[in-house]
Amino acid sequence: MNGNGKDPIRNPRITRRSLVRGALGAVALPWIVPSRVWGADGVKPSEKITLGVIGYGPRCTHDLACFLAEPDVQCVAIADLQKARREKCKETVDNHYGTKDCQMYGDFREMLARPDIDAVLIATGDRWHTPASVHAARAGKDIYSEKPCSLTIAECQVLADTIHRYGRVYQAGTQRRSILNFDIAQQLVKSGKLGRPKSFHASLVLPGVRYDWLPGEPEPPKDVVDWDMWLGSCPWRPYNRRYVAGGWRDFHDFNAGSNILEWGAHTVDLCQWANGSDDTIPVEYQPDGLNINARYANGVMLIMEGLKTAFGDRSPNFITRLGTCPVRYVGDEGWVETGDSGDIEAGPASLNADVKKLVTAKRRAGTDAGSHIRNFLDCVKSRKATNSNVDATRRSHVAGHAAAIAWALKRKVTIDPQTEMFISDDEANRLRSRAAREPWCL
Repeated sequence: MNGNGKDPIRNPRITRRSLVRGALGAVALPWIVPSRVWGADGVKPSEKITLGVIGYGPRCTHDLACFLAEPDVQCVAIADLQKARREKCKETVDNHYGTKDCQMYGDFREMLARPDIDAVLIATGDRWHTPASVHAARAGKDIYSEKPCSLTIAECQVLADTIHRYGRVYQAGTQRRSILNFDIAQQLVKSGKLGRPKSFHASLVLPGVRYDWLPGEPEPPKDVVDWDMWLGSCPWRPYNRRYVAGGWRDFHDFNAGSNILEWGAHTVDLCQWANGSDDTIPVEYQPDGLNINARYANGVMLIMEGLKTAFGDRSPNFITRLGTCPVRYVGDEGWVETGDSGDIEAGPASLNADVKKLVTAKRRAGTDAGSHIRNFLDCVKSRKATNSNVDATRRSHVAGHAAAIAWALKRKVTIDPQTEMFISDDEANRLRSRAAREPWCL
């Protein structure tokens, strides 16, 4: 939407290529890819998915490597508002293809205007995930976005509505939905082998955020770091190099869900998946010591268990050797637990035989996005819903945000799963959104 609430793209049947052709007018952009890069790996040009990258940082290096490993992907551009990062990404892509063809952009909107780009990888900081996804969808691009995918409940709603309006394929970077051990655990729940579900346990790193500002430093040239754009929709504050070097994570203005969604975007999502709750969320959220106890309408509990650190001081309910982001699913006849180590523990002991029968493929670590990215690419071609589609992502993120609001208010909150509004709670409802700087209001 533009500033007056009207969408500048009025015809939903307009094609991406005709839209961008009209938007470009007389502006010449260097988007033509030399023919020598096509077909060298045996994939027909018509089967190639052309990829643009928005934001190049530590997580993106892994995601991009997974994309580059797929023969039906051609990465053609990088947009990053830090010169050093866009140059590093270009070097990585060009070295992979043995060319010098990857184009660089300081403003991702210029890259999105290219009609030859089919999909984008969004791996910015949290504050940019929804705005960049919305702009990409309006430009006719399919989207793989890292998590957390939104800063607020309101952003979740805008994101889902926009993806549906423009008919785009969307995959959240909650890659554990595409990894074997997590799939096996949710299969055990849905098979009934655990009996009637009683509780789902999602590990969280304890929330901890800062509201202060780092000391101001002289801003670098805009071409080196575009500080105003780096801030995006967030409130203005003076430049400090620590922010752009990755030190933004602990600051509320740049952080999703008071850190709850850092792990919760994965673990709450996995519990939602195992519980068959991709179309709903818990209705109550109650802080309880290190935990946040949430209750679904049918009485099943979602227990978000706080950890003092990512690698230690865990709740005794979790088996520490199973790695980061552990989850536990408990029924009235058994339980199963798994984590990023790839191992699965289950009880009673008889369930372990069922686990062994289901383990038929090579295990991946929970941080490995390879199979998740392959699922995204297949869905770009088939136009089917991805494993972490925008509706499932919306619900699991809203649940995480609701938990963060309960934590911030230090009391129970109750939410309507359909409207995603807190019931008779103006204070909580004010926290469903944040003020945004122009021109990044959604």
